[in-house]
Amino acid sequence: MRPAAGRRRWTLPRIGAELGMLAVAAIFLFPFYVFLTVALKTPAELARSPLSLPTDPALANFTEAWQRGDLGTAMVNSVVVTSLSVALLVACGSLAAYVLARRGTRLSYGTYLLFLLGLMIPLQLGMVPLYQLMRDLNLLQTYTSLIIFEIGHQLPLSVFLYAGFLRALPRDYEEAARVDGAGSLAVFWRIVFPLLRPVTGTVVILSAINIWNDFLTPLLYVGGSPQQTLPVAIFAFRGEFASQWQVIFAGMGIAIVPILVVYFLLQKYIIKGFASGIKG
Repeated sequence: MRPAAGRRRWTLPRIGAELGMLAVAAIFLFPFYVFLTVALKTPAELARSPLSLPTDPALANFTEAWQRGDLGTAMVNSVVVTSLSVALLVACGSLAAYVLARRGTRLSYGTYLLFLLGLMIPLQLGMVPLYQLMRDLNLLQTYTSLIIFEIGHQLPLSVFLYAGFLRALPRDYEEAARVDGAGSLAVFWRIVFPLLRPVTGTVVILSAINIWNDFLTPLLYVGGSPQQTLPVAIFAFRGEFASQWQVIFAGMGIAIVPILVVYFLLQKYIIKGFASGIKG
């Protein structure tokens, strides 16, 4: 007899595939399990059984991390740096990509290749000269140094995504607006930019995650100052001879929440933006 419609047969290959997917899921979920168990344990319980479930969840770890690390101020700093960097990145990246995508000259194509080259150059190669430049300009211990660095770091990927999306857009609306007397900037901001909403969501979420989680650059530029961001503030819980891992993990949990909310709000745009960039 044939199996009833809609019912699947559990063959040996199918069982193996299901078990394999469960194993992969367990591997990906294990770090989250460790993160939660450590963040909810007391120091004594953590030393006794690091990977076991907490018997009495220590929610006070989150309060201690927030107060001792001054994470409120650090979160404000992270929000300021991330929001300003992303806003300027969207404006600069979309404008640059619009010019490069709409002008079919050799100069525009060569400039586009230079932006793509920025995706391949390791960031570490420029850390020392950029730090010296910021020092000479008296920009250390300020938001400005971080914002300038983050925009320059994230701009190549933004131009790549925007240019790919723009090449797939028809020019009919732009030409109609120019016939009506609109200038280039008016055409871009009123006609083209609203059509870039999917790829803008991709640029916003990818750049925001990278900037929010950046540790090395804020440590070099604003470490030890009132302008330090969340990753640097959390790093202060790690000492030379002792580390308060339960407080560190609790602080990490606090730092994850804002960017996780932004990710879930904009996640539907990520695939659209990447697909359009690759297609272009």
